[in-house]
Amino acid sequence: MSPGQGNQDDDLSYTAAAIGAAGHPGGAPLRIGIIGVGGISRAHHDSYRGAGAEVVALADPDALNLRARAARWGVERRYSDFRAMFADGDVDAVSICAPTAVHAPATLAAAASGVHVLCEKPIALDLAQGRTMIEACRAAGVVFMVNHQLRSHGAADLAKRMLERGELGDVTHVRLRQAHDWAGASEVRPSFSTRASSGGGTLLDNGCHLMDLARFFGKDVDEVYARTATRKFAVELEDTAHVSLRFASGALGTVEVAWTATGWEEGFWIYGTQGALEYTNRSGTPVLRHAFRHSPGTTWGDTDVSEHRFTGVPPHARHIRAFLAAIRGERPVVCSGEDGLEAVRLVFAAYESAERNAPVLVREAPTTLPG
Repeated sequence: MSPGQGNQDDDLSYTAAAIGAAGHPGGAPLRIGIIGVGGISRAHHDSYRGAGAEVVALADPDALNLRARAARWGVERRYSDFRAMFADGDVDAVSICAPTAVHAPATLAAAASGVHVLCEKPIALDLAQGRTMIEACRAAGVVFMVNHQLRSHGAADLAKRMLERGELGDVTHVRLRQAHDWAGASEVRPSFSTRASSGGGTLLDNGCHLMDLARFFGKDVDEVYARTATRKFAVELEDTAHVSLRFASGALGTVEVAWTATGWEEGFWIYGTQGALEYTNRSGTPVLRHAFRHSPGTTWGDTDVSEHRFTGVPPHARHIRAFLAAIRGERPVVCSGEDGLEAVRLVFAAYESAERNAPVLVREAPTTLPG
């Protein structure tokens, strides 16, 4: 989810996983550090507390914001440099919520200290750097998970299980959409408005999540064709983008992202040879709608339908509970470092395609952010 959109996350609820208190085998709660205290850190902090973990340390070079967060959350240990936090020890895991440039050094420092890592997206803007992060955590024997929390959304989780059971037959098309208008603001936040500050526009910001979800539903992508535009905001970057996907299976897909859509929309549509799944938060109470044909006499527009509604804690909270469960050895990670890296690779391929105005094979994608 894009930074600054935590309120929208609160609207996307799901069935809570049956995960126990977040603690060591002996019963003591896991001790958490948070690196970076910007807007997204609140979702991490609140989710850890809700899961029974203890946030014991915060690190951020912005002294004013650091002091305010520490006071609000009752966290005594605060650091201007995350390296000092690791040097002091007594931290079992960290959430890295800092800008992308901090992800690699913070992950490497955590691995060197034997600390588990939940890293915000994108994992890195250099594939070789991302690979170094993955290998460092593997060598250290620590859990490394990327915060593509849409995998933990109740609707996405159920859709994945239905796909694995073959309830839709062979997937033919996947459509993914995430769009908003910065809550009606007349300007994009300064940190998102230039290539130097953010690296990319909505294709990187929102598209990174959807590229991951594309692989989650449709598996590997082998080719992309993208178009980008700047239609509303006075920024150096794209505020609207569409990407056509060709999956290795032969299925097709589309990714739609925008900072130019009035309101907030997040949705996916999965079509198969034996059924379809549709989900959007745009109209009323969000439901996952399953269309299929089991009854005799169905027509062109009249199919069998089942609907699924989801309650419980929001996706960020479920994703963090899954991270804590992985640390305790109770389940595999939901989104691995490799998954995070492949999502970035697809974004890089899409930018290259938009620049060329031509299809790009994913295996030929640039290894760093184009431009």
